[in-house]
Amino acid sequence: MTTDEKNAKKASIREKMLEHQKEARVVRKIVLIISILLLLFIVFIGGGGYLYIQSALKPVDSKSKSQKTVEIPIGSSVTGIAQTLEKNGVIKNAKVFKYYVKLKNEGGFMAGDYQLSPSMDVPEIVSRLKTGKVLAKASFKITIPEGKQLKEIAAIMATATKQNEDDVFNKLNDKEFIKELMVKYPDVLSDEIMNGSIKYKLEGYLFPATYPFYKPNPSVEEMVTAMLDKTRTVLADYAEESNDKKLSVHQLLTMASLVEEEATGNADRKKIASVFYNRMKKGMPLQTDPTVLYAQGKHKEKVLYKDLEVSSPYNTYQHTGLPPGPIANAGKVSIEAALEPEETDFYYFLATAEGEVIFTKTLEEHNKEKAKHISNKK
Repeated sequence: MTTDEKNAKKASIREKMLEHQKEARVVRKIVLIISILLLLFIVFIGGGGYLYIQSALKPVDSKSKSQKTVEIPIGSSVTGIAQTLEKNGVIKNAKVFKYYVKLKNEGGFMAGDYQLSPSMDVPEIVSRLKTGKVLAKASFKITIPEGKQLKEIAAIMATATKQNEDDVFNKLNDKEFIKELMVKYPDVLSDEIMNGSIKYKLEGYLFPATYPFYKPNPSVEEMVTAMLDKTRTVLADYAEESNDKKLSVHQLLTMASLVEEEATGNADRKKIASVFYNRMKKGMPLQTDPTVLYAQGKHKEKVLYKDLEVSSPYNTYQHTGLPPGPIANAGKVSIEAALEPEETDFYYFLATAEGEVIFTKTLEEHNKEKAKHISNKK
């Protein structure tokens, strides 16, 4: 190769290198520009989002002098409260309100009719809802104790509202009314309550609590709605545990009702639940007296041997597994026991006249304790 050819080749190589360097500079510039634009975009969006949230926490109209009556029903979730406030024009954004409440770990909002103004900011509204500064005092309150059956609840409702007890009870068992409730509360009232063996479809579903009402003489529908709202709210707190244990709402409330009716104190409930689960795993009948009395529609202090012969799907001496449905309403402690029983190897228990509950592993041990504490003549 001649000298000129060598020089030409070197020149060509230099030109290519310069072109590559030029291309590399262009690529770096493009990457730099894109990076700057992306950074600006993030800053803009982040800053804009922050400003938007700050704005949403401020009053809808700081100069407003108007007052709006806002009803917060019993059992309302934070989402429901946020939507109600936005609908009434006292907050700007329901989602921002909800996230603010969660971030600040606020809670304990009280039901009632509130006087709220568009001039109030979110922290002020939250404070008002927590302290329960309502428009008016409740006209009256209805207290539904734990362990009450539907007939007893109907009597309480009738007495409080001066209605006919039979009319209230019939309404609670009206097929069309129950169907309407199932549509309104699909997460609470499932098709399981339509089992033909169930005595009363709403048995165990009206949560024990004190319910204030802010207008005179609420209807049965309004009272039941308040109670089912509360049931829904309570069950929502245990949804994850219930799913983990593979218990439907109906099964959970049924088990909880058995614990509720058998327990003499809070301390024993998880052990009682463990006995029921242990027996079910072994295929043993639960043999719990309250189910026999429920089948008979009676309340007795002492169950006789002849009572155990009642023919009913609720008779857990004759049938294994859970009864068709709850036999009473259950409070939170019993629900928690049904979800988180103690790990034991007990298969029997009995309650003494003094209120003590004795747990045993074998039938022989159980009969010995029974002979000690309870007459064997039933």
